[in-house]
Amino acid sequence: MITIAHAYVIGGLFFAGVALLSVADATNPRRLRTFAFWGLLATSFLAGTHLGDFGNGLLALGLVVLATLGLGAGRAETTSPDERRQSAMRRGNSLFLPALIIPAVALAGTLAAKQTQWGPMLIDPSQATLVSLVLGVLIAIAVAMVWFRPPALAPLQEGRRLLDAVGWAAILPQMLASLGAVFLAAGMGAQVGRLFSEFIPLEGRLVAVSAYCIGMALFTVVMGNAFAAFPVMTAAVGLPILVGELGGDPARVCAIGMLAGFCGTLMTPMAANFNVVPANLLDLPDRKSALNGVIRAQIPTAIPLLLVNIALMRFLAFPT
Repeated sequence: MITIAHAYVIGGLFFAGVALLSVADATNPRRLRTFAFWGLLATSFLAGTHLGDFGNGLLALGLVVLATLGLGAGRAETTSPDERRQSAMRRGNSLFLPALIIPAVALAGTLAAKQTQWGPMLIDPSQATLVSLVLGVLIAIAVAMVWFRPPALAPLQEGRRLLDAVGWAAILPQMLASLGAVFLAAGMGAQVGRLFSEFIPLEGRLVAVSAYCIGMALFTVVMGNAFAAFPVMTAAVGLPILVGELGGDPARVCAIGMLAGFCGTLMTPMAANFNVVPANLLDLPDRKSALNGVIRAQIPTAIPLLLVNIALMRFLAFPT
């Protein structure tokens, strides 16, 4: 059976390969620092279960220190922008095939693990989506290697090129999700729920749904990621009010609530992994102005989408 532990091994091997390629790249002025950052991340994936809470805490602090000092960017041995442009023009929309393989395999694997008799023998049902997602990535890489016939290290080099462009923000969702778990363990969800109940009448479904969705968006604006806001707002309003008192379906409440949180992601500079990345990948000269421009362009989408999520939760999350 393929479990989440196998997925962690794949991720750890990838980051270890990125670390080794980084330290061997003489064009990276901070190659030792870059090597240490991705090497620590690889260690977390490969040996995190053996390090214990204290060891993993030290590892996370090491990542923060290295990210604060700044990572470098090398020159990956890959195709030039002109070569990639010519390849895209030659192959056209068929280039999307490897990318489409990933969600297709993730969906098929998840359904197979939970809806068939033979699926659980291949994929752990409790982590079917994540395991299937990793399988989809591996299959997509295999298809691309057979189709394009690049050098053997091309997937690692391309991955390193993108990670060098994005930098430490690539792991920001995981760090913020951990922060949300810490806030939940500290009892922040209960405190937020108490404040909501004192100042907002949550007896009606529409008011409670609006409070949950808008709260998810606002907490995401402050904390930078919906994964960090989700445990706090779900413990404060989602589970005790919408599910416990008003009888909402927990799966639908949580799923739509997360989408409401992502509306906040579109409106905050704190979401560096989403909003800084376009400025970095496009190599725009004025990153601060580019970041503000990205957010201003996304707000007209974020607010109507938040209202749509409120309507969806109100009409889909409760039995008729």
